Amino acid sequence: MSRRLLLGFVLFSVVACSPGDPAEGAPSTEASAIQPGDSGRRETAVFAGGCFWSVEANFEAVPGVVSAVSGFAGGATASPSYDQVVRGGTGHLEAVQVTFDPARISYRQLVDRFWLTIDPTDPDGQFCDQGPSYATAVFADPRQKAAAEASRRAAAARIGTARFVTPVRDAVRFWPAAAAHQDFARRNPSRYGGYTRFCGRAARLRAVWGDAAA
Repeated sequence: MSRRLLLGFVLFSVVACSPGDPAEGAPSTEASAIQPGDSGRRETAVFAGGCFWSVEANFEAVPGVVSAVSGFAGGATASPSYDQVVRGGTGHLEAVQVTFDPARISYRQLVDRFWLTIDPTDPDGQFCDQGPSYATAVFADPRQKAAAEASRRAAAARIGTARFVTPVRDAVRFWPAAAAHQDFARRNPSRYGGYTRFCGRAARLRAVWGDAAA
């Protein structure tokens, strides 16, 4: 391996979507604090948007969101580990379960925001994370399906329906990932910042969504 290739491999191993070395801080096991105006009602939504670090970070800051938990959805293997999923064969996608207060933010609003945080024109992954486990999807239960489909149609119309490949899939069981995968962006800001810059995430989102990119 050339010196340049070796350097690139080392850099990628540092910033790729994998916990690697122990996190800088202890993982949080508590949901977000009660927010002003919280109704106490709770609903959940599940999104797969490539590396779950970014999906989790994007939703945690949204008013009305109580918590965002990284994990896996869409596969057949029960209680899959991270290593099993990234090796392939389980059918799971990296996903995030968002718990929210429906009195403060609607499910449709969450789906509308989700599109602006991903590149829905990429069928093979997101940014520098490519492969089956990094594919994108909205997992919707029967009550959510109509809103998710309507949101998808509206988003697809903005960039071209033929280009828009992210599907709305039937809701399936969500499996939380291990503690080392939770709250990664908050606990590891320098590494997460390096990861997003290396992957060119912001530039690609602007190319797809313009000023609306989240």
